[in-house]
Amino acid sequence: MERLGTGIGWRPEIADAVEGMPGIDWVEVVAENVCPGHLPESLRRLRERGVTVVPHGVSLGLGGADRPDEGRLTALAERAEALGSPLVTEHIAFVRAGGPLTASPRLEAGHLLPVPRTRDALDVLCANIRAAQDALPVPLAVENIAALISWPGEEMTEGQFLYDLADRTGVRLLIDVANLHTNHVNRGEDPAEALADLPLEAIAYVHVAGGFERDGVWHDSHAHPVPRPVLDILTDLASRVSPPGVLLERDENFPEPAELEGELGAIREAVAKGGARATTPADAVRTASAASPSADDLTRQRLALAQTSLLSALVAGTPVPEGFDRVRLGVQARALAAKRADVVAKVAPELPVILGASYRPAFLAYAHGHPMTDGYRRDALAFAEHALLTHQLDDPSARRQLREWWLERSGPAPRSARPAVRLARATRRVLLRRA
Repeated sequence: MERLGTGIGWRPEIADAVEGMPGIDWVEVVAENVCPGHLPESLRRLRERGVTVVPHGVSLGLGGADRPDEGRLTALAERAEALGSPLVTEHIAFVRAGGPLTASPRLEAGHLLPVPRTRDALDVLCANIRAAQDALPVPLAVENIAALISWPGEEMTEGQFLYDLADRTGVRLLIDVANLHTNHVNRGEDPAEALADLPLEAIAYVHVAGGFERDGVWHDSHAHPVPRPVLDILTDLASRVSPPGVLLERDENFPEPAELEGELGAIREAVAKGGARATTPADAVRTASAASPSADDLTRQRLALAQTSLLSALVAGTPVPEGFDRVRLGVQARALAAKRADVVAKVAPELPVILGASYRPAFLAYAHGHPMTDGYRRDALAFAEHALLTHQLDDPSARRQLREWWLERSGPAPRSARPAVRLARATRRVLLRRA
């Protein structure tokens, strides 16, 4: 397995800082945020210096009931080839539900949600991963995720689930030690027990990130310093296996470069500390999982109904499915709505400017009754249209600006480009008549 070394998540906001940091062996980039034909100059320069770049996908939804979307797989493959990457990574999660399998509208979570650790879910996940492996030009590694909620009736621990997944598919694992800490706080799961169950030889690399605790719930924010308990889990992992790569994730509230370099130093120390006390554990006796057939349509349908019921409760306000913790589901629902408001503000930064302080409460009120069905950019347009149709804007100037913004973006081409488009079409008609 290729040795990656110490890396950091590349983000446009810290691109210059990353280029200037000493000891950066590799970077990870969110796959959906780069275009193969128009790579950022910063990534080009890093590649020219020999820095490895790994695309990290967030939208495949390999843990969902549907088969992986061919278009998304093709896009991920194109990014791996454009970046010359040795592998690509995704998540053990579902991000959408509904559709033909359930005869219900398609719903988008806008977030990574946990799959139930059941045999049905494992069968579907294995089948989806095999399909992804066949479509990708390089090896695939999948990441354990953080969760606020637990599924009722789970049949395996996280370690057992990941072991069986790697055993049946040969997929590599991206182990996020911050997510192990999150699940320890939120679900009472012992990180050491999860690590003891893992097939350590399958680890491709490790994620490290920060978060915060509020009212007894740990939020995996990627916007705060890495806490000591996460570094301790990293040390425990490094005492069991030498991780091929370790990467610091930071997505928001970027500190000064010196602080990021300090966190990278703490990560290196945690790994070295674990390596110094490494022991060779006795070979664990494991019961090999029986080979299971590919997920059939009935298995996918059962999983689809369960995931749709949960996602609908989280984003559409339908009743909480039996067996779930209502309080935790409420926390997760509010977190999803808050993230949705934040991301819409990023993809459509004009909206908070036009609406001012009323943007966030207006969007959260809108989100409560309007689940996302087709991505964040369409969500921004739908929110603006909703605000205009419901006459929520008392300020005539804000209403006029919002109307202009919506009209500019809601058609098949920007309004500013439409006269040129009409002229081009008219010219083409004239030329065709003359031919």
